[in-house]
Amino acid sequence: MSDIRGALKRLSYGVYVVTARRGDEINAMTCRMVSQVSLRPPCVSVSIAKRRYTHDFIQNSGAFVINVLGAEQAMLGGHFGLRSGRDMNKCAGVEWETGQTGAPILKECCAWLECLVKHEVDLGHCTLFIGEVID
Repeated sequence: MSDIRGALKRLSYGVYVVTARRGDEINAMTCRMVSQVSLRPPCVSVSIAKRRYTHDFIQNSGAFVINVLGAEQAMLGGHFGLRSGRDMNKCAGVEWETGQTGAPILKECCAWLECLVKHEVDLGHCTLFIGEVID
């Protein structure tokens, strides 16, 4: 049997912070599973484990933002990946603004993609959210 996990780890990924809003709450998480799926309309996908706090925010709101980090922003990526938003407000002390959907956009990121969920694909332990980029 081949080493599937080892081969998958060799795929190149960027580092992103996915943000979402649920009512009055906001949350953010570091994510590597992001890809472009369509140019017209512009759509991207993000894979989020169902146990992640952000997963429910995206399902409930139907929106998310992919905040693109530059190579020099590893510390920012680590900030959003080390603890769960269930235990703390990870956006406290980080500058952000509210996007059209209400989801937070990190001011320090080098680019962002604000998306409305168009499709959800149940992949077992995670959900693939396909979002149309609106900003």
